[in-house]
Formats: sequence, structure tokens, C-alpha cells
Amino acid sequence: MVMADRPEVETASAPLTALTVIGLAQNMLNGLARVPFTKPWSGPSGLLDNIGQAVTRQTIRSFMGYSAGLPIEEFRSMEKILDQICRVVMPPFVEFTDGVELTDDTVGGIPGLWCRAKASTDAYVEDDEDKQAIGATILYLHGGGYVGTTPMMYASFASSLVKITGFEVFIPDYRMAPEFPYPAGVLDAAEVYKDLIGRGVTPDHIIVAGDSGGGGLAASLVSYLHSEGMPKPAALALFSPEIDLDLDHPSVTENAKLDVLPWNIPVTPYLHGIQPNDERVSLTNADPDPEWVPPTFICWGQDEMFRDGIREFAARLKEAGVPTHTIEERGMFHVFPILMPWAEASKRVFRALHELAQEHVTTDPAAIQTH
Repeated sequence: MVMADRPEVETASAPLTALTVIGLAQNMLNGLARVPFTKPWSGPSGLLDNIGQAVTRQTIRSFMGYSAGLPIEEFRSMEKILDQICRVVMPPFVEFTDGVELTDDTVGGIPGLWCRAKASTDAYVEDDEDKQAIGATILYLHGGGYVGTTPMMYASFASSLVKITGFEVFIPDYRMAPEFPYPAGVLDAAEVYKDLIGRGVTPDHIIVAGDSGGGGLAASLVSYLHSEGMPKPAALALFSPEIDLDLDHPSVTENAKLDVLPWNIPVTPYLHGIQPNDERVSLTNADPDPEWVPPTFICWGQDEMFRDGIREFAARLKEAGVPTHTIEERGMFHVFPILMPWAEASKRVFRALHELAQEHVTTDPAAIQTH
């Protein structure tokens, strides 16, 4: 299920949807035409990385800028078309590149997508001893500014996490704004977390992770679990988290010309009357404690608009004594490991994730999880 398939969500007619998709393609082509005029060869990395960064920045900026101006029913219809394309392309792609199998499932009443190493699930492997053990579970909350994207759009990055860590990944299709503002997404994520435990996955085998809005949602989930007296997960992994919805730091304006995000980042549809500095949605305003905040990994780009808020959040965690590993990559923009997995900066993030997964997450190499 995607947002467009929910009965409460309105979608556009077929002709309007077609025009919307055509408009997106034209806008992105127009954006790419600008790349040669931006000195794409210059930057902090090698020539190929610099060019790749310039192309990626302009492509994603064009996509986000166009999407932000659409009526919500046209946005949802376009989102569904993109999801359908991903459903055709992604399964064979991730199986070939990462040896990962994608499976639809419903966990805690929330539909979503499992990403598992094919060697751990392959029916043709008759001897369980020859199957790859799944030592832990990553509950991954996809990004999209609390308003967009789908689990299948994140299949490639989630499959990379499977390959890097050896763990399995579940990406829930949580409810999003504006149709379902806060706290709908947090409640959905909590139901998934509870059901994973009900299926036999212990908290010290669970990593909660997310990027952008999903990173903010992951942090809100940890806070919500604390308020409900639920056990904390083994670790928290955040990629450019949208962690401070006040958006009042200097980097929001200083980096607007460098980032992939639109200059007018929308948060009102998600908040729906909740104050942006409320610690339930902006954990940077909370008083973190190692008793309820697990060891945390955070990475972000030096050139992204959320930089200062993330820095402040990371500093508060460290001051509170929460084991925290941070990576700020020079010259990089929002969610760069997801948008540019081939870049050297992204590879450094992946290596750090592999090391931290081995250090902080309890695994049972003899177990094959079948939940």
C-alpha cells in the first residue's frame, strides 16, 4: 500500500496525473541543463565525485521544487506512479547488486517492505546451516519530509544496509501528512516496534533508523517509547535527520543555495498545530538520557540546511553521556549516502556503520529469524 491507495487519500484524474508526470520530466531536464553552468568539476572531492554531486544536487532540487508546488492529490498520484516504476525496477536490481530479496508484509497492522539477504531466505537452500544468519533487525523509517516517498523507493538504500550489516530491514509504509499529521507516523512506527518484539525480536536486536523526516520520526519514536515505558532499541542510526522543526538556525539560510532541499521547507502540514519546538517532534529540545536514548549514529553534510540543528542535537547527546558517533562530511548535502552511494564520503559512512553495528548490536549468529 502507498498513500494514494488509502481510502482517506484523494488522488488526481488520469489526465491530470499524466500532465503532472510530464511536467516533472520537463522540470528535471531543465534542471540538468543548468549543470554545465555551475562549474560541476569543482568541489572538495575527485573530478567524478564532484560532477556526480553537481548532477545529483540539481536533479533532486528540481524534483523537490516541482513536487512542493503540486496540489496534494496530484502529488499523491505522481508518487504512486513512481512507486510502481520502482516495483518493477528495484527487485531484480537489488537481487543482482546486493543479493537481497524484497517481500511485502504487514507488521503491527502497518504495511511495509522486508529487505533480507537472499542467502538467509532462499528456499533452495535445504540445510539451515548453509543459510546466512540474520543477527538483528533494522526498523527503517523512510524520509520525505514527513509528507512523501514510499518504502519501495528506499529499497536500494535499505538493501545496501542489509549488505553492510548482515541484518534484515523492515520499512513501514507509515501514514504521512497532510492527510495524517503528527502523531500518526509515530504511532504507526510504535505499532511496528511492538509487533517486532511480539514476533520474538528482542529490543537489543533492533536498530531504529531513518533519514530526513524519517530520521526525525525515528528520534520521536525513541522518545515515545520512553514515555510509554517501552524498552529502548539497541541503537539509533540517523542520516541527515530533520530533528529541529523550528528551522531557525543560520545554516537554513546560509546553505539554501548549496543543498538539495527547497528553500521553503514545509513543516506545517506535519505539525498541524503542534509547536515546532515541542520536544516530541524536535528532540533537540529534549533532555536526553542514556537510560532511554540508545547509542546513536548520526551523519550529515556540511552544506546542508539542517546542519546546525543536527550539530546541536549531537552535542546534547554527547553532553548527556549517550554513546554518540557523528560524521559531518565536507562539501556534502542532505542525505548524501542515499543519493550518492558511490561517493567516497558515503563509503566512509558505510564503513562506520559496519563497525558500529558489530560494536553496539547484540547478535545471535546461530539464529535464523523467521518472523
